[in-house]
Amino acid sequence: MNESIVYEISIQSFKKGLGNLIKILEKAEAYSVTKKFAFENLLNARLFPDQFHLTKQIQIACDTAKLCVARITGKDAPVHEDSETSLEELKQRIHSVIQYLETYKKEDFISVSEIRVSQPRWEGKYLTGFEYLTQHAIPNFYFHITTSYAILRHSGVEIGKKDYLGEMPYKK
Repeated sequence: MNESIVYEISIQSFKKGLGNLIKILEKAEAYSVTKKFAFENLLNARLFPDQFHLTKQIQIACDTAKLCVARITGKDAPVHEDSETSLEELKQRIHSVIQYLETYKKEDFISVSEIRVSQPRWEGKYLTGFEYLTQHAIPNFYFHITTSYAILRHSGVEIGKKDYLGEMPYKK
């Protein structure tokens, strides 16, 4: 397995997604100021009663990114208590996960094909590190980023696909 590719599709993708999420949250904050309501009202917003609220969506996106790279490299991930109640606390959490991701190097992913990842709810089954990354973690990460985006868009925040995708590394 080419560790450079795994690094790009894990670390770089997670960092970009979380960075874009910060920018989207900042637009949501500006929206709440313009519309004269407390941003914290958005933190409990959800698309449907049986789905998690915005705060939990953000927490899960952060956890998915940090736990994925820790699991597929055999390292320990930082612990977050899920106690965020404000925009600033959520942004701090996102920044701390980005900083954690920045500690990784391409060489950390050299054994990703041999590492076995399992979770209690999988009842003894496992995925290789690469399978876990591509079949579970990346889809789960983008599910929660997308749901965060959708909650804010549904709440009236003027964001679009360019905000979700972020800057592109265009070449000339």
